[in-house]
Amino acid sequence: MCFGSSKPQATAQASAENQAAAAARVETDMATREEDERRAKAKRDDITEALTSRSAGKGKRGGTGRASLLTSTGGGFLGRFG
Repeated sequence: MCFGSSKPQATAQASAENQAAAAARVETDMATREEDERRAKAKRDDITEALTSRSAGKGKRGGTGRASLLTSTGGGFLGRFG
């Protein structure tokens, strides 16, 4: 008979613990989401910067450092073998 009186208290404590755990999970999820969004934005910015610098470096049609094999300035195929 003594055990029946303590059961409502245990239920109240478990309920309070469950609410505290749920609040902690929500807070952790929000912090994780904010961190993921920050990382995604930084990655997006890095990719944009890399693409911008790559396209700015293209001086010739074939890209940086490439020359046409058919140029007549002496450096191409026709200048060597033509």
